[in-house]
Amino acid sequence: MNTKNPQGAITEVLGGDILVARNGGVLTLTLNRPDAHNAITPDQRNFLADEFARAGEDLAVRAVILTAVGKGFCTGADLRVAQPDRVRPPGAPDRAIMEVARGISTGAQKLVAAILDCEKPVIAAVNGTAAGMGVHLAVACDLVIAAEGVRFIEVFVRRGLVPDAGGVYLLPRLIGPQKTKELMFFGDDIGASDAAAMGLVNRVVPPAELMPVARSWAERLATQPTKSLTMSKMLVNRSFETSRQTLFEMEAWAQEILMAGEDATEGVNAFKERRQPDWKGW
Repeated sequence: MNTKNPQGAITEVLGGDILVARNGGVLTLTLNRPDAHNAITPDQRNFLADEFARAGEDLAVRAVILTAVGKGFCTGADLRVAQPDRVRPPGAPDRAIMEVARGISTGAQKLVAAILDCEKPVIAAVNGTAAGMGVHLAVACDLVIAAEGVRFIEVFVRRGLVPDAGGVYLLPRLIGPQKTKELMFFGDDIGASDAAAMGLVNRVVPPAELMPVARSWAERLATQPTKSLTMSKMLVNRSFETSRQTLFEMEAWAQEILMAGEDATEGVNAFKERRQPDWKGW
């Protein structure tokens, strides 16, 4: 681990495989295995899941950027990394029933859930190819900015597998069942502009503008009433799986909770006094 000034500088973790930077209220998490096109290791995956949880709890963090270096954003799980040996009784098979499912639920799905459940807005700055789990890491974020030339690939069918890492939950909600099946059945590459047209990406920018635009968005979010964004994120994420009556009740209770916070008081006072509000984030 290489640690510099903790405020506004980069901390390298996991042997430099992840870069963590804090600038004001913006936390930037950068995958840093360009030679592997940022195929993600179990250690990276677990660290990121914990980091999103920590970001949600940290009042000083008000927006998060997830990005990578090199030609790949994330090309899925790194299958070349050796898995730890399990203690097995004599005669037990190398892989028992439920071990794969357990590995997915406590691994890739845990990380995707951590992004969805993070209390702060998360921006994906997609710098290069996103394949398999990498697609789902990107679209689990609240906002997605992609560089021109980036490709998104639902690669699972090429391996004879079903999409995991939350893909069958996320994609139909974003682009509908037919488009989801097209991507998953054929496993074709789609470009950034096509991904934007179908609703997977918010904005496509030239590569040189990717991080400036992502930072601009994050800095703007970091000056917003953070708890309002938290509640809006929660309500939208639950909207596809909740009845109208329940969601109406959740909406009303969310407003009740926010009205007890300092930012809501500041917002009302600023409106009355015809001035810009000074949002604190709580």
